[in-house]
Amino acid sequence: MNLLEIIKDILKPYTDGEKPPLHVGEVMNLWFYLAATEQTMRGEQVSFNIAQDPDLKEKLSDVIETVHSPIRKELVEFLRTEGVTLPQVTPEKPVGDYRNIPEGSRLSDEEIANLLQFNIVSGITYACRGMTEAVRADVGAMFAKYQMMKITYSLGLKDLTAKKGWLKVPPYYHMEQLIQKA
Repeated sequence: MNLLEIIKDILKPYTDGEKPPLHVGEVMNLWFYLAATEQTMRGEQVSFNIAQDPDLKEKLSDVIETVHSPIRKELVEFLRTEGVTLPQVTPEKPVGDYRNIPEGSRLSDEEIANLLQFNIVSGITYACRGMTEAVRADVGAMFAKYQMMKITYSLGLKDLTAKKGWLKVPPYYHMEQLIQKA
């Protein structure tokens, strides 16, 4: 069972035929999602250049190539087709080896992994917002797809951060400790 195919099948009847124009909320959500995707990719490109852990470098390459690049491509094409001005973006960062930056001046692998997790969670949350605020079914379907792409990616990232000891876990809650203090 492919969840994306199920979502596509559910929304297909609503995407056939003439589409109403985008409303201002849809434009804002799509435009912002593209701008945020571009900016997130810059951070991932820089992180790729300074990461030392080969598994983390692989996850960074994966998120750039299989999550954010396809999202960017689809959003650019969609917004152009709809006549929406694209956000100005900074140029892509070249691939290089910048591991010689002094330790206190660059992010550690743990910091890179946790920033990546934060950005993925933010993207999932904002995709949910875009999906629920969309009136047009095709816009809602795009955000649902982006959410699923990021959720799928995040599962492997969480496994990596747990394996490496980088996963941030809040303290465990124990009711008996509260009862003893009372």
